[in-house]
Formats: sequence, structure tokens, C-alpha cells
Amino acid sequence: MNFFTAPEILNNFAAAGEKKTKLSTGRLLALATLAGMFIALGGAVTNTASHSIANVSAARIISGLLFPGGLSLVILMGAELFTGNCLIVISVLEKRATLPGMLRNWALVYLGNFLGALLVSWGCAFFGQLNYSGGELAVFTMRLAASKLEIPVMDGIVRGFFCNVLVCLAALCSLSSKDTAGRILGTVFPIAFFVICGFEHCIANMYYIPAGLFAAAVPGYASAASAAGIDIASLSWGGFLAGNLLPVTFGNILGGVFTGLMLWLGHRETVPEPAGDRGARP
Repeated sequence: MNFFTAPEILNNFAAAGEKKTKLSTGRLLALATLAGMFIALGGAVTNTASHSIANVSAARIISGLLFPGGLSLVILMGAELFTGNCLIVISVLEKRATLPGMLRNWALVYLGNFLGALLVSWGCAFFGQLNYSGGELAVFTMRLAASKLEIPVMDGIVRGFFCNVLVCLAALCSLSSKDTAGRILGTVFPIAFFVICGFEHCIANMYYIPAGLFAAAVPGYASAASAAGIDIASLSWGGFLAGNLLPVTFGNILGGVFTGLMLWLGHRETVPEPAGDRGARP
């Protein structure tokens, strides 16, 4: 067979999660920074592709088809993504990792993801990538950032919850395949679902909102945004961290832990005994 069954997937991830909690600080930060960049590049691609499309449904569908490429890079390159690593709860439930080890992984990977995403958002804003359509891409980026800062806290939590249910399912679906094409395809539909629905992903927002904040610091972009009726004053780092990133991150954690717990409860009696390292690290 060219695929793993659901119990085998959980066993493979339990083994992978055990390894994740034992990686050195330097390796975790390096792999997490790469993952943050990959997801941010996915955000940059979706903004670029959809910024001039007036039809909301078409823009969502195009973004949904493009954004999964970021997670595919994370998985194929063995990078470390915070939202997917919420599934390390499976390793803890299987007693193959400890709670402190999981929390250490989360903290370091979250930091590395933030650094990688900030690097991409800074580069795009200050080095001309947002110049598309005479600067309309920059205006779109700032408008998107402002709209995300207006999301009510409870909405951010719930949208974050649903988002990471889908992200974690994408990671596990990718592990169901034994070939590269299958691993890539496994990420596409769950990630497309969350993008099209407008759910909230904390690492993606580490690109979407800082890109708007950095763009607002460029005089030409700021003038264009003001002319388009965007309230530049509403774009703030404090609003980003407290008003969006914190609730979305909390929702993502809840969604990831919920998904791991439900799958473990559903398959724990059929999860095979560990038999070496059978799974690739997602």
C-alpha cells in the first residue's frame, strides 16, 4: 500500500513529536525561522495574486489554491511550524514526550516562526515587492492588516480554533502518503478550506499584519492608503499583539489540542506499538 492508515499516522506523528521535543534550541530556532518564512511567503503570494481581483469569491479561491504551498514547503523541508506542533499532544498522550518538552518546543518554535515571518514582511514592505499595480498591492496589504485588527477577540479565538483543526488535519493527511506528490496533495484541501473560509492562522498573521504595519511606515504607501480611506492610525503593534495575535494563537492552540485529542481517543486502541522511526518529521 502507498499510504498509512489513520492509526499508523498517529503512531508516526507520536514518534515525530518525541523527536521534536528533543531537538536542540539552535536546531529548533533555525527550522522554525524557515517555517515562518515559508508561511509568510505563502501570504505574500496570496496577497500579490488576489489584490486586484474585485470578486471576493474568486480572490478567496485563488488564495486558497496558492497558500497550501507554504505548508507543503514546511512539511517537505522538515521545518518546525507552531500550529502543526500543537499535535505533539498526541506524543504526550502516548507517553512518548513530556508536557514540559512540548511547551519548550512550542515556545521556541513560536519565536522562530515570528522571526521568519517578520523577515519576509519587512523585506516585502521596504524593498519594493509591494509596488505592484502602482502601489495598489501596498494599499491592499494595509487594508487587510487593518481589517484583521478589527476582528473581535471572541471571533479571533473561534476562527483560530477552526483554522488549526484544518491545519493539523493537513499535516496528518500529508503523513498518510509514502510519496512526495501524495504528501503535497494531502495539504491542499484542508488549507484551502481555512483560507477560503477566512479562518485565522497566527503564523500567517505574523506576515499579513506586520506587512501592513511596515508598509504604513513608507511615506508613499501611507499617502496612498490615506487617499484610499484607510485609517493608518489604527495600525499599531500593540493592537496586533494584544488584539489579534494573542486571541488567534489561543484559538489555534485549542484547535490543535482538540484535533489531536479527538483522534487519539478515536484510534488509541488501534494505534500500533512503536516499531522504529516509521514517519518523516512534518
